[in-house]
Amino acid sequence: MLGIKYLNEAHLKGFERYKYSCVDTSILSVHVMHPFWNWLVQFCPRWIAPNLLTFSGFMLTVITFFLIGYFDFGFTVATITPNPIPGWVWIVAAISIFVAYTLDGIDGKQARRTGTSGPLGELFDHGLDSYSTLLIPVYVFSLFGRFDLPPIRMHFVMLNAYLNFYLSHVEKYITGVMFLPWGYDFLMWGVSLTLGATGIFGPEIWQNTIFGIKPCIIFEITLYVSPMITSHPIIIHNIYKSYRDKTGNMRPFKEAVRPMIPLISLFVVSTIWGLYSRNSIVNLEPRMFIILSGTVFSNINCRVIVAQMTDTRADLWNGLLNLLTAATAVCIFPYTAVGLPELWIEYERNILYALVLVVTIAHLHYGQGVVREMCSHFRIRCFKVRPTMTHATLDTNKNGNHSNHNPAENGHPDRKKRS
Repeated sequence: MLGIKYLNEAHLKGFERYKYSCVDTSILSVHVMHPFWNWLVQFCPRWIAPNLLTFSGFMLTVITFFLIGYFDFGFTVATITPNPIPGWVWIVAAISIFVAYTLDGIDGKQARRTGTSGPLGELFDHGLDSYSTLLIPVYVFSLFGRFDLPPIRMHFVMLNAYLNFYLSHVEKYITGVMFLPWGYDFLMWGVSLTLGATGIFGPEIWQNTIFGIKPCIIFEITLYVSPMITSHPIIIHNIYKSYRDKTGNMRPFKEAVRPMIPLISLFVVSTIWGLYSRNSIVNLEPRMFIILSGTVFSNINCRVIVAQMTDTRADLWNGLLNLLTAATAVCIFPYTAVGLPELWIEYERNILYALVLVVTIAHLHYGQGVVREMCSHFRIRCFKVRPTMTHATLDTNKNGNHSNHNPAENGHPDRKKRS
């Protein structure tokens, strides 16, 4: 770990006191998915660690991301006939997403079955979810391509996805409760069915218009409008209620908005680079540009998760933003205006690739460092169930739930929240 420690004593003490508190009222989740997950988890051996289920689902998402990217790295093949992406790729992607969604739903139940519920599970879980927020929307971009959905608009779609995911964690930072949005389950089903239909009928179906409107426009508008109706007003109301009833953490205004500063900074700096790049880098390397902003976002989000779980102060700035800001300054500087030669296109491309590499390594180091420190503190293994726990007996009801189950008492959530 190079001698770097990411958790201080206040963080570790906060994790010791932490209790998971969650509210889930989604009709699809409560009446369809939870009964299905309760039934399915019974077939999962007790020696399988919940975090292993979480990580397996995440890796399916990563593999699918690379698989589609292999055939369509630059989002350029959507309008090519015949489409060079084989139909089986879309079918595999659809199955992978649904399996990852399912593993995401049973890991918390497996934690209670094995007696391994704890703060590490939630942190590990939501941290990987923040990375999935980068990966999953990019699948859909290959359905439309850069000609129907220009890269700069892809960038804004991604910023919207980051915001929707992040606000729920800011909400918990303020209120102390995780309110799971209705849109998560419908989104996962929608993506799975969309990818499956693409595999069966071909991506050409997304080039047809619906009442004269292209599907990409409908997709884009839906992503912007739906959270304004189903998520943002509810978040504002929950925060207001927590202050009115004095049920939340009662943070002063400056502390409550503190987590938003790194996110807004990411949005501003990355957008400036995308709009004013000397070589139009977002059009030159859209996938790498999205990976860069998404990785920085995931790091920002993970640190907020640590802060809200440990009831400590959120970071005002993220160190990775220093690298992004420096790269942006180099790549938007008006060299010709001061008599210097224009920034060579390959220089800017190399800066982007180098930055993606450094930021990714830094983020992965942060993630494994935090997990190692928590495992060391609690004397547990991330991917292993203690032998004494595999035979733990829990009272269960006929649905397979803990008879006294209260989400606030379990550190590993039943299901995770994505935007």
